[in-house]
Amino acid sequence: MAKNTAFLGLLQLLLLLLPPSLRDYLWAAPSDHDMDQQLQVYHPIILQGGFSCSVLEARLTDAYTPSLPRCGVLKGKGWFPLWNNTSDVVDHDYMPCFEEQMSLVFDPAINDYRNRPGVETRVPNFGSVYGFSYKDESCPFCCNVKIRNELEALGYQDGVTLFGAPYDIRYAPPQPGQCSKVYSDYFARVKDLVQHASEKNANKPVIFIGHSFGARLILDFVNSTPLIWRKKFIKHLVLLSPTPPTCFMEVVTNLASGPTVIRFPTVLPLDLRPMWWSFASSLLSLPSTTVFGHEPLIITKHRNYSAYDYQHFLASLGFNMKGMLPFTKWVLPMNMGVEAPMVPTTYLNGVGIQTTKQVVYWDGNFDVSPDNVYGNGDGVVNWISVLAFAKELKRQHYSENIFFKFVKIPNATHGDITIQDNSLKIVMAEILAANS
Repeated sequence: MAKNTAFLGLLQLLLLLLPPSLRDYLWAAPSDHDMDQQLQVYHPIILQGGFSCSVLEARLTDAYTPSLPRCGVLKGKGWFPLWNNTSDVVDHDYMPCFEEQMSLVFDPAINDYRNRPGVETRVPNFGSVYGFSYKDESCPFCCNVKIRNELEALGYQDGVTLFGAPYDIRYAPPQPGQCSKVYSDYFARVKDLVQHASEKNANKPVIFIGHSFGARLILDFVNSTPLIWRKKFIKHLVLLSPTPPTCFMEVVTNLASGPTVIRFPTVLPLDLRPMWWSFASSLLSLPSTTVFGHEPLIITKHRNYSAYDYQHFLASLGFNMKGMLPFTKWVLPMNMGVEAPMVPTTYLNGVGIQTTKQVVYWDGNFDVSPDNVYGNGDGVVNWISVLAFAKELKRQHYSENIFFKFVKIPNATHGDITIQDNSLKIVMAEILAANS
């Protein structure tokens, strides 16, 4: 009994050494994290969801020529939800219309991607943390819902101290020398949102929290801003299982077999492949030569393909580059080096999960599911890529004496890092430590 008392006393002393926000969170029991146990809100937060979380609305004008009569039924009737509820799309037999109206085309005249003629799109609820939502009922806590709930229980309020910046999933942030009007406009809006959030909160700098693709966009946004601006307005970045610029294998399998990040009941990923190929984002994050080298990534009995062979691999898929951004201008720049944000950053990632590192299409038929060869990772991003990214961020930050912390969470999957109780507690502790 005396030993237990001494241990508890020591534990209390150790907790007192922690930053106040982290100490308060760890000291409280899970049931205590409610509106009666509010934490002082230190800094405004912008919370970013992953790839499947933003909503997309569409409007059809007279310039739209539908491929099927039913696809034009909403022409001239204003804005309607296009990418929001997947069951509604299937139940109303709107699937071919969805694919047509979601698809992009590359316009050589403007050197950029755009919607099909007569299709206008927008992302609603910009600025709100409620601008992110999962598209069916299979995962009620996806899209950072638990983090949002925890922050609100600690006193954060949407539009006051807590914000979101939803994005169009079809586009990709431009590399040097490339154009993207959508992202130029989006980054300008995010910059305004950061300044608005800061001004609304006594000019305190903002904390960014991003998961998966949302974390990647945070990095791209921050790196697009002048260093003097980000040092004034950004307190900390918290990156949760980001899709790193060092890239990962799932991008390859999505191109070959259809997207796993856009799911519909009764619809095979392969059926969505033509639409997926039209997205600029489909070519983002192909495994880089820097990390994956000449290791075979796609294996067939006739030949193998490494990170140096994408042009041949895409040709073998039947990926048609006609009318699209030339391959060498879009894909090859993705193998450029890592650019650290140079503001305090905490990077959290799961490890110890079976993750595809090679795919085998032995007969060269890419219209069937492959056999997978597995390695380590978080179930989506390969561990070799995570380590390369973390190592480079650390090197650049430490060279300028800027805070960087890398947190490995055993057995946390890419999607569940913000959902599982164990990993969520670690994530929240790091968020509150960043807030102190």
